[in-house]
Amino acid sequence: MTRRRSKHFGRNYFNSSSVAERVLILLVIAIVIGVTIGVVLPRISPKFAEITGQYHATGTAAETLQKLPVDDDVSTNGYERELFGYRETDDDGNGCDVREDVLARDLTGVQYTKLGGCKVKSGVLADPYTGKTIHFQRGQTTSSAVQIDHVVALQNAWQSGARDWSQQKRFRFGNDLYNLLAVDGPANQEKGAASAAYWLPTNGEYRCDYVARQIGVKDKYGLSVTTQEKRAMLSVLHSCPGQAIPND
Repeated sequence: MTRRRSKHFGRNYFNSSSVAERVLILLVIAIVIGVTIGVVLPRISPKFAEITGQYHATGTAAETLQKLPVDDDVSTNGYERELFGYRETDDDGNGCDVREDVLARDLTGVQYTKLGGCKVKSGVLADPYTGKTIHFQRGQTTSSAVQIDHVVALQNAWQSGARDWSQQKRFRFGNDLYNLLAVDGPANQEKGAASAAYWLPTNGEYRCDYVARQIGVKDKYGLSVTTQEKRAMLSVLHSCPGQAIPND
């Protein structure tokens, strides 16, 4: 009798264990599905993102973004990079090329090609876009490792309102240090002329500052954003409450 009860007890034990495992598996599946819905649906459905608060953000960056004009009827017709006169002016009057000015500002341990000169020979960049440390060395095959990025790309500015500017204003925009950053060369090439709707830095810790600076630039020059661009910016700012517009 005892053996029979033991066998019966064993069967109940293993049946209970099997049920518990099934329940645990179902629970894990439910969690995965829930997380997937929470992450994917806001990207697929803007309406769902609005309902879940994905586009809710606070801070001066978000407040400024809400004031920017929205224009989805954009065109790059007539755009030429040369129209912005990049590296053709010396707005601060220091006699240095704006690329050299940005390198001198953004790199540490800067060495120049000659004493009292402008040309940066070497330095170290803590790249904001990738989070990498880049040891810059001036040279025919090495200089491109660090490039100067227009945070709001020139082509994006053109389709956002710069096509109607005077040459003087376009030149000022093209050489404005507020809109220029020294960054990883390949990352800059990957970005191209993309807005925040299509490209963001792989360094997640810099995305809020990046979007805030784009908003600051667009506000400074009265540029517009597209609906997609605005949503992408708000989605980023949602993750950093109180994000401010950078001052310089």
